[in-house]
Amino acid sequence: MAIDPSKMSGQPGYEEETKAYIKQVLDLVSKKEITKEEAAWITKETVEGFRENVNPGFLEYRKTVTQGGQFAAVEWSDEGSCFKDVNGKEYIDCLGGFGIYNVGHRHPKVTKAVEDQLRRQALHSQDLLDPLRAMLAKILERITPGDLKYSFFTNSGTESVEAALKLVKMYSERTTIISTTRAFHGKSLGSLSGTAKGMFRKPFLPLIPGFRHIPFGDIDMMRKTFETCALVGEDVAAVLLEPIQGEGGIILPPPDYLRQVRELCDQYGALLVFDEVQTGMGRTGKMFACELYGVVPDILCLAKAFGGGVIPAGAVVATEEVFQSLFPNPFMHTTTFGGNPLACAAAIATIDVLLEEELPARAEESGRYFLAGLRQVAEGHEDKVMEIRGIGLMIGIEFHRDEVGYEISKAMFDEGILVAGTLINSKTIRIEPPLTISKEEMDRVIATFRKVLEKTKA
Repeated sequence: MAIDPSKMSGQPGYEEETKAYIKQVLDLVSKKEITKEEAAWITKETVEGFRENVNPGFLEYRKTVTQGGQFAAVEWSDEGSCFKDVNGKEYIDCLGGFGIYNVGHRHPKVTKAVEDQLRRQALHSQDLLDPLRAMLAKILERITPGDLKYSFFTNSGTESVEAALKLVKMYSERTTIISTTRAFHGKSLGSLSGTAKGMFRKPFLPLIPGFRHIPFGDIDMMRKTFETCALVGEDVAAVLLEPIQGEGGIILPPPDYLRQVRELCDQYGALLVFDEVQTGMGRTGKMFACELYGVVPDILCLAKAFGGGVIPAGAVVATEEVFQSLFPNPFMHTTTFGGNPLACAAAIATIDVLLEEELPARAEESGRYFLAGLRQVAEGHEDKVMEIRGIGLMIGIEFHRDEVGYEISKAMFDEGILVAGTLINSKTIRIEPPLTISKEEMDRVIATFRKVLEKTKA
C-alpha cells in the first residue's frame, strides 16, 4: 500500500494539525467542567473516531447510539455508584464495568493511594525488588482461604487465567483440562479454550488442545469424564470453573456441586482452578465466592475489581505445591506491567476499603433486599421474566426472549439506569452495582424496573 504523503510525519501541516488536536484533547481532560459546545464537540469526535479509527461495529452494538449513528451517550466522569455523560446526565451504574467497581467509582482511598505512589514512582525498574508487590502478596496470603500462598500479578482476568493454565501445565505432564458449558474465562487463545461460547471460539479454531466442556452443575457428567479420561490414559490435569457463572447468565451451582468437584480432583490427583475474576473481592457476600461453599481451590484467579476500578490489575494465587514449579526459573512466565507499583497500591487500598467498610457483608444484605424487590416487581409478568436469581450483588434477570431483555435494558438506560446483558447468555441482564450502592439508589432501580417492565411487550 502506498503511503499517503499528507500523513507523513515530515509534513508541517500534518504535524501542526496533530499537535493542535492533541493540545485540545489534553486541555479538555484537564478541565473540571466543560461547556455545552465542548460537550457537543466531544460527542462528535467520539462517534466519528469509533466509526473511522476504533471499530464501527461498536456503533451498532451500543444501545445508546441513535438510529442514524450521529449521536451517542458519551461517558465523561464518575463517582460513588454513578457516572455522568458529557451533557451532565447522571446514571446509576448497575453494570459496574462488568464487575470492576466493587468499592465504587473513584473511591477516595484508592485514588489517593495511586496518586501518592505516582508522585514517588509509577512503574518499577524490572530488576530491583519492588516492595508493594511483596506486601500485596503477603496480604493476599492472609485474606485468601486455605493454604493459598504465592501470587503472580497480571493486568486482567484473561491474563490471570492464562497464568493459571501455565501453572497447571508445569505442575504435571497431564494435558486434559475440564471446563464447562456457558463458561467465560477470557478471549486470548489459552483462556478462550476454556470459554464456552461457539461464536467467540469458531474463528480461532483449533485452540489449545486437551480441553473438554461438560454441563455446569452436572456432577455425574463430571465424574464420568474423570473416569473416562483415566481409562483412556488422558488423565485430568485440572478443572477450571467459575464458582458462580457470570457471563453465562449469573448461574449458581447446585448446593453441593463445588465440594463434590473438589473431592473428585483430590481423588484423581487433579488441580482445581477457580476463576473468581467476577465473583471475587466481596461481590457475592464473601470476599471470595468459594467461601460461600466451603471449598478451597489450588489456584485462584482474580482481576476486575482487584484494582478498585482505578487501575487494571489481576492476580493468580496458588498453593506452594503448585507454584513451586516457577521457583527454579521465575522468568518462565512474565509480564512487563503486571504487579506494577500503581496497580499494587490500588489493590492494597481496595482490600483495605473492603475490610474497613465491611463491603462483603454489605453486599450480602443489599443483595437480599435487591433480589426481593426485583422479584416482587416481576410478579404478574411471568410472560416476560423467566427468572430472577443471584447472590450478594451479583444478580441476573432472565427473560424469555433476547429482544425483551434488550428493550428493558434500553428503556432503563433512558431512565438513567445502566444495565446490560451477559456475554454468553444474552437473554439475561445483570445487576452488578458497586457494593457501596445505597438503599435509595436500589429503590430507584427497582421502581424504574417496574415502570419499564409494565410498558414492555412480551
